[in-house]
Formats: sequence, structure tokens, C-alpha cells
Amino acid sequence: MTRQPTGSQTPAPTLPPRGSFRLIMDPQFGAIFWGKLLSGTGVWIHAIVAAIVVFAATGSALWVGLVSVAQFIPQLFLSPLSGKWADRGNLAFQLLLGRVLCIIGSGLIAIWCWVQGDPQGYAGASAVLAGSFIVGLGFVVGGPAQQSIIPLLIRPGELGAAMGLNSLPMTLARVVGPAIGAAIAAQFAAAPAFAVAALTHLVFAVMLLAASLPQGVERDAADDTDFSVRSALRHVRGDRTLLLLLLVVTAAGFASEPSMTLAPTFAEELGGDSHLVGQLTGAFGLGAALGYVAYSRASRRRPQEWVTQVGLILMTLGTAGLAFAGHAVVALVLFGVVGSGFMIALTGATTLIQQRVPPLLRGRVMALWFMGFIGSRPLAASLDGWLADSLSLAAPLLVTAGLLVVVLVCFRPGRLDFSDAARQGVQV
Repeated sequence: MTRQPTGSQTPAPTLPPRGSFRLIMDPQFGAIFWGKLLSGTGVWIHAIVAAIVVFAATGSALWVGLVSVAQFIPQLFLSPLSGKWADRGNLAFQLLLGRVLCIIGSGLIAIWCWVQGDPQGYAGASAVLAGSFIVGLGFVVGGPAQQSIIPLLIRPGELGAAMGLNSLPMTLARVVGPAIGAAIAAQFAAAPAFAVAALTHLVFAVMLLAASLPQGVERDAADDTDFSVRSALRHVRGDRTLLLLLLVVTAAGFASEPSMTLAPTFAEELGGDSHLVGQLTGAFGLGAALGYVAYSRASRRRPQEWVTQVGLILMTLGTAGLAFAGHAVVALVLFGVVGSGFMIALTGATTLIQQRVPPLLRGRVMALWFMGFIGSRPLAASLDGWLADSLSLAAPLLVTAGLLVVVLVCFRPGRLDFSDAARQGVQV
């Protein structure tokens, strides 16, 4: 049974598709876009400052990796439940609740640092991990809803542009967020930086309230649709192409983690300070921004699946090159290459997933998207930190490049089904 979104958010099908500028100025889609840009900056301020202070407190790359573990481990356990809520519940409320949890997480660390000073030793680092875990709960509660609501805010023919724009805020945030966070931490202290991070989520929450976003899809009382997570897993298992697209998303998330976990170790080996940490992470974000431009142009000329494969190749080459980078400039350029490939591969794969998934499965499948993209990062962070501490900085980079090669071998567009019928999905 096909359902329509509630309220007036479904535009008349005769209206022509809008360009990027008109989309980001739309009251509803624009609220998501600009709010994600603002709060995304706060996310990266939190992440880079947490990495800096934990490394200063412990001197361990593994403990820096635990920051990502704390933020992203909730995805592995709660994403399926959150995706089920997104399919059955109120998307706007989930988005708002996610922001509130992020405010609490960053805000509590800010208060702790104002009272105790910058974290010292493993006890101080543990306090940062606790606050980061609460922020991670905000990610998992609001994440699937944030992805699922996009098709409800756009007109027919706008999905490709909308998904590219949906990925852009976090990309731009990776450029400015680490630099702002590192600068605040270096010039002032950790407390103001975490307070700024909490403030960005507060502003986004206000924007969500003002936008009057749609709740989701209508359901009648007699409807017997299976909303279990098991039904979504059956759907994914029965669609090999969809399964491999989720694998691409997982690989992109896994391979993006060195830009965060290994940045302090990179900076130390290259003779830099906290400013270089922010520059290295920012270079990844700048590369991703350039990747968005490349994706926008390439996807108009080539099929999404082939563009996605190019992104994977760039990530592989850039990551392998970083293992042998001995100069700061070389490292900055290669982080940019990885960021560019990341943006191209992630946006291409996500667009293809949204095209294939039936509307009533979207929340649960996008929860699997979050489990892959964000849930892979605790494993990546732990592995990266452990290998860097135990062996060398090159070891985790070569392992990551090897995993990307495996995904490239599996994801061969010529052997997968990207027909129009497959893109449209199955209505339930």
C-alpha cells in the first residue's frame, strides 16, 4: 500500500525541479541544510577539541580513538530501533530530540572543564568520553530521521541535487569546524570550545521548531504493514546491489576515520602542534568540498554508480599515499584527495540507495546506512589507534587502503543491477 507524506509538504507534481540555490532557500529544506551546516560545525569543534585534550591528557592515539568509539558506538546498538521509530513515528520530533541530546553532551563537558580546568590524566579523558557518548546518542536518535525526511521535502526530479546538498553541510563543517575548534582550544581553553559546540545544536533546534517539518507518512488504523527491523534486513539481503551500496557507505565511513584519530599523531610526527591537527582534518573537509563540485558535474554526465567507483579509487590512492607522507604539505594534499573521494563515493552511493528503497522502508534502511557509515567508525578508530601505538603510523593507513581495495573488487557497476526498475524500488 503506497502512502503519501502528511500535510502540505508534498509539492504538486507539475512543479518543475528547483536548482540548488532555491532548494537551500526553501523554508523546510533550507532549515535542514543550514541547521546541519551550523550543528555540523559544532560536531567537528567537539570532535577535534576532544581529540586534542584527550591526547594531551594521555599521550595515546588509542585513547583519541576512544573518543570516536564513545560517539559512534551507540549506532551499532540503537540505529535499528531509531530507524523503526523514523518509519512509524514523528520525524520532526526525532530530529529535535537528537539535537537536545547533543546540547547536553557538549554542554556537560563545557561545564566540567570550567569547574575542573582542561582534562588531566585518564580521569579527565574519561569525562570527555562520557560527554561524547551522550552526543553519540543524539546522533543515533536524530540520524535516520534526518536522512529519511529529505525525500518528503523535495519535488520529483530533485533527489540527486538534494542528496548532494544533504551531504555538503557536514563537508563544509569539516573545513571550518576543526580549524575553529583548534583555534579556540589553543587561544583560550577547552571549556569555551565545547560551549560553542553546544550552542550550535541549540540554534539548530530552534530552526527545526520554526520550520514546521512534516511528521512522516500517513498510516490508517487497519494497516498491517510489517515495521520490524527484520523485514528491512530481508529486503536488503534480497537486493545484492543495495547490499553492496551499503558496503560502500561503510567503507567510506571507515576510511574517513584516520583524518580524525590519526591527526594528532600525524601532527606530532611532522613537528606540528594543535594548529596542524586542525589543518590536517580541515584539509580532508576542503577536499570533500571540492569533491562535491566534482560530483555535481560528473553525475550529470556519467551514471551515479560509475561516479561512486571513481570516489572509491581516489580514497584508496590517497590513503595509501598518506602511509609514506613525510612532509606536512604532502600530508595536507593527500588528506584532501581522500576527502574528495569520500564525498564522491558517499554521495553517489547514498543517492542510489534513496532511489532504490521503498518509502515505508526508508527509515530502517537509512538506519542501516548509519550503522555502516557511523557504526564502522568505532572499529576504525580503535584499530587505527592500536596499530599506530603498537606498530607505526603507516600501519593503519595501509590496512585501510587494503580494505578499500576489497570493496573496489566487490563493487563493479558492470556486474550490478542499476536498471530503472531497480532504482524505483518496490511499494509496500
